[in-house]
Amino acid sequence: MRSENIFWSFMVLLAGAAGQSIQYPFTSTCAVKGSTVTLPCSFTPLKSFFKDGGEIPLKIVRVLWCKNSLICQGHTPSVFDSNSTINNPRYEYLGDKERNCTLQIRDVSETDEETYRFRMEVNDTYGHFTNTTGMKVTVVEGTKMRIKSSSNVTEFIRGQSVSLQCTSLHCTFYHLNITWMKDGHTLSETGPALQLNSLTAEHSGNYTCAVRTNSWSQSEPFSLQVEGEKEEEPSKLPLILGAGFGFLLVLVIIILIFVKRKRAAAAGSQASAGGGKLMHDDNMYSSITHPAEDTGHQRTETSREDQDINYASVQFRNNQRNKQVEEAADSIIYSSVVTKG
Repeated sequence: MRSENIFWSFMVLLAGAAGQSIQYPFTSTCAVKGSTVTLPCSFTPLKSFFKDGGEIPLKIVRVLWCKNSLICQGHTPSVFDSNSTINNPRYEYLGDKERNCTLQIRDVSETDEETYRFRMEVNDTYGHFTNTTGMKVTVVEGTKMRIKSSSNVTEFIRGQSVSLQCTSLHCTFYHLNITWMKDGHTLSETGPALQLNSLTAEHSGNYTCAVRTNSWSQSEPFSLQVEGEKEEEPSKLPLILGAGFGFLLVLVIIILIFVKRKRAAAAGSQASAGGGKLMHDDNMYSSITHPAEDTGHQRTETSREDQDINYASVQFRNNQRNKQVEEAADSIIYSSVVTKG
């Protein structure tokens, strides 16, 4: 019976170890002297265990942070202890006794350059747990920050996204209280990373960052330029069609002008030929003389009429007036004929 109890106790310990955990998002970080550094942390406690055939619920009764200790128990000095009333005010516990175990260190000094570990304790020793990995804090002084782009370029197309990281040459900062500025104006963002999404022309400018409590740590300006959207090369098809249509239009105009001139030349030739024939007929008609027995008065009127016929001029503009010319000639013939008395 005793051996059976030992076996079940051993199984409970294994189940407890598998059912609880402490997570650190990173294992090392840098902190600038005089600044504030945050050590994010989360944990999963053991809810219950079985003992003497029954389930015993567990409850967190104590949380603490210590430095330079693997298990952070016993008389190990702690930087924060939930059961203590004399904790150092520079170390502030931002967590709780359920899931969050985040620690913040203000006004960082050289003595804070250590490895920090979190420990949770429950109302039974079976549920006590410490993550031995911990987080290493490196304290730097007199270092200037620098801005590193997530894409390693400074020119962007409108609509793209980029993350600007404020860091130093030899250290990586997490959850550092940072002041961001653009063209000399302070931005609202305070974290070590500045995320810029859906870039527009308004994002163009010079960015700087610095540790909020140390203005001398201000970085060199990072120039960011946002250009317009990349335009697709226009199709050449409309241009080709337009050029072809223009060529055809010019060709049609030339052909019409040529045809019109040919018709005008042909009309001129026909008018000249018709005019010569009419003048020949006029001469023939004007050569008709009156009989000798006409009286003097009649000869005088005939002479005047002949003069009118000789000075009459006939102009032809087109072939359609030939008929009118012939009718006029007949009238002249009839007017020149005098009957005998």
